[in-house]
Amino acid sequence: MAAFRRPDPAQLPLFVATEPTASTPTQPSPSALPVPAPSAPPTEPSPAAFRHPQTAREIVLGGHNVGYALKRVRRRSIGFIVGTEGLCVNAPGWVSTRDIEAALREKANWILGKLQQQREHGRRLQSARVDWRDGVTIPFLGQTVVVVLDARTGVTPSGAVLDASAGVGAPCRLHTGLPSGATPEQIRDAVQSWLQRQARRVFAERCDHYAAQLGVRYRRLSLSSAQTRWGSASADGSIRLSWRLIHFGLSTIDYVVAHELAHLREMNHSPRFWDVVRSVVPDYQRTREVLRTDVLPVFD
Repeated sequence: MAAFRRPDPAQLPLFVATEPTASTPTQPSPSALPVPAPSAPPTEPSPAAFRHPQTAREIVLGGHNVGYALKRVRRRSIGFIVGTEGLCVNAPGWVSTRDIEAALREKANWILGKLQQQREHGRRLQSARVDWRDGVTIPFLGQTVVVVLDARTGVTPSGAVLDASAGVGAPCRLHTGLPSGATPEQIRDAVQSWLQRQARRVFAERCDHYAAQLGVRYRRLSLSSAQTRWGSASADGSIRLSWRLIHFGLSTIDYVVAHELAHLREMNHSPRFWDVVRSVVPDYQRTREVLRTDVLPVFD
């Protein structure tokens, strides 16, 4: 992820809104003066609809105020980056503000669409924060699991105990072995520890399965806590997968596993690589969309 520093205001031209000056009208006679209407109270300028935390300038795009960060960089063209914080513009030092704003207006529809997507994604992330308490639900292998505080369960080698005997259509219950007075941090740690154990077990099974189908050998499987990079593969045969994948259904996990193992045959993203992936996961494009759109629970 690129880091953006706050631009030095001394190095930026001031943004000055100018209007054409009208000529002074002829003073009418007192008898022709209209009765003045009551003056409207002054209004505060409306806040920017989209505002980057390091906003250096603002522009109106499609009726929306957009505050954007501006970074002068060594490149040959103007670049736009729309991230979770908002819009950042990377521009060469010789490009004028007028040219930057002309480019922004030309791409206004694209920029506003991306900003709206990021805002909606942020709202979904906020709503995905887990309230760690008795009865909270979390996704596990694409299904809903209810967290239960039940000290009678005791401590097992795998930590919590999953009870799938609730009946058809009812969510499974995850007995944590914690007392009713457990703190949110204790509940979170117990659930996360159980999920990570399950992730290692499931991922190892799927890696063995797809390695045999693809005719490759992996040397080591490790887990990460990444929230956006689902997996990686090294030329030495090491596979690294985010344990958070355990929230998704098995078909999604299979795609990521097959994707990383396919790199042991094609260490690139060439058409040949995607042919390797397609040979074991024919509908991989649909699964990729799930990874892009679904929002996982936020544990912090």
